[in-house]
Amino acid sequence: MSKLKLASYWAAACGGCDVAILDINEKIIDLANVADIVFWPLAVDFKYADVEAYADGYIDVCLFHGAIRNSEGEHIAKLLRQKSKVLVAFGSCAIAGGIPGLANFKRRDDILDRVYIQSDSTQNPERVFPVTRYQVLEGELELPEFYKEVKCLADVVDVDYFMPGCPPTATQVWAVIQVIASGNLPPKGAFVGCSNKTMCDECEREKTEKKVKKFYRPHEIMVDPKKCLLEQGLTCMGPVTRAGCGNQCTSANLPCRGCYGPVDGVIDQGAKYISALASVVDADTPEEADRIISEIVDPAGTFYRYGLPGSLLRRAK
Repeated sequence: MSKLKLASYWAAACGGCDVAILDINEKIIDLANVADIVFWPLAVDFKYADVEAYADGYIDVCLFHGAIRNSEGEHIAKLLRQKSKVLVAFGSCAIAGGIPGLANFKRRDDILDRVYIQSDSTQNPERVFPVTRYQVLEGELELPEFYKEVKCLADVVDVDYFMPGCPPTATQVWAVIQVIASGNLPPKGAFVGCSNKTMCDECEREKTEKKVKKFYRPHEIMVDPKKCLLEQGLTCMGPVTRAGCGNQCTSANLPCRGCYGPVDGVIDQGAKYISALASVVDADTPEEADRIISEIVDPAGTFYRYGLPGSLLRRAK
């Protein structure tokens, strides 16, 4: 039996998904026994030209992590789609925009102005901004076009499977690799390496009738290690987040931030969480409700931390 041809690519992301693959530790040897790496810029010296030279469908499985922030990311996404039998949106950024997707709260020009003009470490009195093409003696230099918004991988190409997490856990990565190697693939469009239960469904913390009079940030209180974090006034996204990470954050007394995204059937994770909060705020008057809700720091960035580009809001208008 011939080995699988495996590819991995990193677009607009932090690199944590590449580390998650390496976190399978000694099982990387087992991976080498079933798969040949045919494109993985982080680990092996491949060029885009190598991929372009492959026949269409040459790559058996491509793990694509990162959102689409610029024209280079979109170009390589389309190239890898063409060359791959199976394309996996690997991690929160590829699936729903992730942390890079928070840039969608700002306009493109505002971002460029902040980076190249307003930043405290920048001196740019001539107000020079990047251009996509520039002529020098040696020839024409080219930079990718910086898009007006961050996009999800599925916005630009057809995606076969979705593997959530920021990053996906090493245990789930290895489990999915084994499934891929066996050839027993789930139906196209499935979420893999996770559950369709919510984090709350799998959380073992004690839950009573949720009533919240005040919201806190984790450093502002002594967290009870046994009691539901939302009941303690922490903005835990567990009620609206897909399980599968092993409850790593909540086990460390930190509220879930929602990186595994919503369960099936939920279109907008942030809107769903707003609805969940409305059911637990213990207010006797509209004024008291306003006061309690106003204590949540950066609600937009909290509720849409990993999924703004994939939400109904999508970006600032």
